[in-house]
Amino acid sequence: MKLEPFELERIQSLWENVVEINLSESGVEPLRLSELVDVEDLRDIRLGYTQTNGSVPLRRLISKQYEGADEKNVIVTNGGSEANMVTVWNLAREEDRREILVMLPNYMQIWGYAGMMGLKREAFWLKNDGTRWAVDLEELKSKISSNTVAVAICNPNNPTGAVMRSDELRAIGEIADDHGAWVISDEAYRGSELDGNLSPTMWNYAERVLVTNTLSKSFAVPGLRIGWIAAKSREKIEELWAYTDYTSIAPSALSDHLAAIVFEEEMHDSIIDRTRHILRENWRVVEDWLSDNRDIFTYIPPEASAIFLIRYKSDIDSIQLAELLIREKSVLIAPGDHFLMPKHIRLGYGHHADKLPVGLERIAEVLRA
Repeated sequence: MKLEPFELERIQSLWENVVEINLSESGVEPLRLSELVDVEDLRDIRLGYTQTNGSVPLRRLISKQYEGADEKNVIVTNGGSEANMVTVWNLAREEDRREILVMLPNYMQIWGYAGMMGLKREAFWLKNDGTRWAVDLEELKSKISSNTVAVAICNPNNPTGAVMRSDELRAIGEIADDHGAWVISDEAYRGSELDGNLSPTMWNYAERVLVTNTLSKSFAVPGLRIGWIAAKSREKIEELWAYTDYTSIAPSALSDHLAAIVFEEEMHDSIIDRTRHILRENWRVVEDWLSDNRDIFTYIPPEASAIFLIRYKSDIDSIQLAELLIREKSVLIAPGDHFLMPKHIRLGYGHHADKLPVGLERIAEVLRA
């Protein structure tokens, strides 16, 4: 397996704790432990190994998101990253199917890991039609084949903030089912919709579906490192459990316990309301800035998530722009080239309302200069 550098993660790891203003962050302002639980209540938690696929209470709570599911349809992982990794690792063993179709633009972990596992990668694109980012179903139809092991999507989408509609998900599910392919649906931003309407889940539109998710984005607790995979096939969940035996073995006892608190109904609803409130308030700041700089930017407003993709009118490439912003303005952004989207940048707006307008203005200053 030849490692492909994960450029986006590396630039964030190098600079996110160094720069004055981080606009590369893709989540919302994290919760503090005291907002979840009385810290005194944690004193007697036994810090041993947990059930390695996640405790039954936690998996049961997670499964409530998926119609007809129970704890046997869910495996808990260390973040959405492990969920995506073991899913691709498992599917790459199918010797008669050596191709994966990946929706782009996208968070590039599945793309990178599939390549390292020797799968042929093909892209089908979300395209800017002037009003929204819409999936190109005809491109998907033209590229899928009996050699396709899986179709990988991200909904709500990273980096665009787009939400696919039910009819689009249904079409993707039908196309995949017709060819015997799995659908991997990364739904990390489900719950962060600005209009307050929960986005549809691929769970409802495909039989051979693997939904991956995490508490890191909409739930604002990335430090817990809790993710999960949900599948209608309990046999597939058993297979994936065997793979996590070789990776992280088990989630931490403390994280498993706190994640169950996150999923309690009142806490769950409170966190989602908080996330949407932060995003709506901060987006107003971003919209004002975009209006003031409409001569140098074009964009489609995000429907969900704490990020959006913006195209700039300048000859500088996005990686050079990111380096310039770090060096001259102490601002970190995510270059569009790290999503195979040249002349774009991904901006995060879920943090630090006081620093957001300052960071945005510094970006405009550099581009105008």
